[in-house]
Amino acid sequence: MGIRSAIAGKAAYFIARAVYRAQQQAVPLQQRLFSELVRVGAGTKFGRQRGITARMRVADFQKAVPVTDYEALTPYIQEIADGRPDVLWWGLPLYFCKSSGTTSGTKYIPVSKEQLAAMIRAARDALMLYVAKTGRSRFFDRKMIFLQGSPALEKYGAIPAGRLSGIVYHHVPFYARANRMPSYQVNCIEDWEEKITAIARETLPEPMSVISGIPPWVVMYFEKLRELSGKKFIKDIFPHFELFVYGGVNYEPYRQKIEELIGCNIPSVETYPASEGFIAYQDSQQQEGLLLNVNGGLFFEFVEPHQLDNPHPERLTLQDIETGKNYAVILTTNAGLWAYNLGDTVRFVSKNPYRLVVTGRVKHFISAFGEHVIAEEVEQAMQYAIRQTGCTVVEFSVAPQVNPPAGTAPHHEWWVEFGREPSDISRFSALLDEYMQNRNPYYRDLRQGNILQQARVISLPPGAFAAYMKSIGKLGGQNKVPRLKNDRSIAHTLEKMFIP
Repeated sequence: MGIRSAIAGKAAYFIARAVYRAQQQAVPLQQRLFSELVRVGAGTKFGRQRGITARMRVADFQKAVPVTDYEALTPYIQEIADGRPDVLWWGLPLYFCKSSGTTSGTKYIPVSKEQLAAMIRAARDALMLYVAKTGRSRFFDRKMIFLQGSPALEKYGAIPAGRLSGIVYHHVPFYARANRMPSYQVNCIEDWEEKITAIARETLPEPMSVISGIPPWVVMYFEKLRELSGKKFIKDIFPHFELFVYGGVNYEPYRQKIEELIGCNIPSVETYPASEGFIAYQDSQQQEGLLLNVNGGLFFEFVEPHQLDNPHPERLTLQDIETGKNYAVILTTNAGLWAYNLGDTVRFVSKNPYRLVVTGRVKHFISAFGEHVIAEEVEQAMQYAIRQTGCTVVEFSVAPQVNPPAGTAPHHEWWVEFGREPSDISRFSALLDEYMQNRNPYYRDLRQGNILQQARVISLPPGAFAAYMKSIGKLGGQNKVPRLKNDRSIAHTLEKMFIP
């Protein structure tokens, strides 16, 4: 055992004790955090406008500050970009985190010094709790790779801006820097295919022990490693590979593929970071759910999703939540977000400690590969293709194809019931794809990087969607076919019903 792993093994014990001690005091800890947040908020422009005071109670805060979203904060974000201090939080943020929202275009989320430190601490705690629970720490002596966005930063007004992973790259703790891969030069490559090849070449000769990234990117990395090495399994390329850390998308659609590529089961740690804060992380290899980050500079409120359209929804704090219920996550943060609707829904599976599972997004969307496609975009794309071809469409729904047949790349499937079919389905597919690339920059990047191939249209017979809705007991009334789903539940049913 090397020096790093020995130190990590001892430190993990104390860190785990501190984490679970915080869990035992989660409710009073959240109350103290709230008091600290409003004390700072009272001195900001937002706080003065909303009547935030240094000694206000949670109930008063909920009356004064409604649940908000990024669009409502845009004027304040612009003032910060212009260099004005004390707008949402004291001073100016260290960075803007560029985030691809599911209900809007690019968002610029402020990241304060305090929040960045809390994010890095949460990532550390996730690894340390794994060590504390399993006794495995040797991976600290070997190489670790983090498949991430470019660390090259730009400016949004007066503030440096970049993707969250790129920002964090500049603040990796000293004890992890020597083992971190890929190199800065390789990480800055913009073309994804070129970057994956360069990463694979750089890491092939190294003793990789921890691999971290969004599952679809990891699949591409593994496939490139096999191509360059001539070996069938990742376990043969990296015999010391012992931990997979992931987050960002649902892992389950990728699990079988990744395990087939590795050649065996590898322990994994799931994380739940967001641009707005580090929400939760897996702390157990046996217990369901992710441990809520109750001491991470985030004051949590929870709203049942059906109440979000209510101007005064019932906002629950941690002591009020129930297990088994679905909640939208509302954050007030130490970077200046106030009663902010994160857009995610969660369900608590435990209150001692507080563990949750991510159940989805407040609104329908597709982001199986990080494309963040929303209903408005697919509806506009369909309208464009109809205008160009003169066809008519009765109903449609879009689904991701994560595991396509051999020889084809992942793509979006458009399940369409035409009233009058276009003369050329291939052209119709190309028009949909063309519009989506023009409308959604994240989809365009995935297409141009050959991560996704062109969208595919599947024509359904007349009455298909009515039959589908009847089959699930939702024909008529106010029930609607979802325009898009981030899973294949609708597609699988349609496939069974109509594809021979």
